[in-house]
Amino acid sequence: MQTTLRALTSLAVLLAGWQALVWATEVEPFILPGPWLVLQSLVGHLELIGRHAAVTLLEIVLGLICGCGLGVASAIGLSWFPNLRRWLLPLLVVTQAIPVFALAPVLVLWLGYGLASKVMMTSLIIYFPVTAAFLDGLRRTEPGWLDLAQIMTAGGTNPDRWTILRHIRIPAALPALASGLRVAAAVAPIGAVVGEWVGSSVGLGYLMLHANGRMQIDLLFAALFVLAVMAVTIFFTLDWLLRRLLPWQPDSLPNN
Repeated sequence: MQTTLRALTSLAVLLAGWQALVWATEVEPFILPGPWLVLQSLVGHLELIGRHAAVTLLEIVLGLICGCGLGVASAIGLSWFPNLRRWLLPLLVVTQAIPVFALAPVLVLWLGYGLASKVMMTSLIIYFPVTAAFLDGLRRTEPGWLDLAQIMTAGGTNPDRWTILRHIRIPAALPALASGLRVAAAVAPIGAVVGEWVGSSVGLGYLMLHANGRMQIDLLFAALFVLAVMAVTIFFTLDWLLRRLLPWQPDSLPNN
């Protein structure tokens, strides 16, 4: 309840500051519309914005599923094969020097203007954070737990690598994976919208681009507001799920 009240208070202060800026500067609405004009545009174009928002939401969710799944599989593979890790991990780091946004035109060229290129763009932008976070967690398992597994193995036989990975390394690395998933949820909308800017016929990015070209800045801000609400909702929903799925690692920071 207190968190919701704080969020609403922060939103109210932000809107009040926005409106005060519009009044003080007397800026033209086609440059910076006030919150009331944006709300009117949102209500007046609710069906249009909702149709485009549904497509963008689908792109984000599918991109999250594909990118996170590929990132988890890659992290497990790199941790399982040391030789592969020595060759591919530096290559993955180097590829991050290439702006992912520069690949968007190529993806549109290869995969077309439909859903596939946007999902691929979203997957690429979240792939490395998930892979890096989970791999770091797998590599930094508490040594004492590994020693304890050797000591407590029944019959005096040492546990194999798969048993250690499945029962010790992966559970110990889940908090690190959760951090990577939170980062992925935060940046996933960027990939979807950038893909829509480069080439699409539907989506919030497409709607914002064309609203800007027609000087419908109030519609642009309305679509941007819906995108922000979607992004925040996805992040906090995933954060809530991760807190429930990982109850053994509670938040140690004070809430007040």
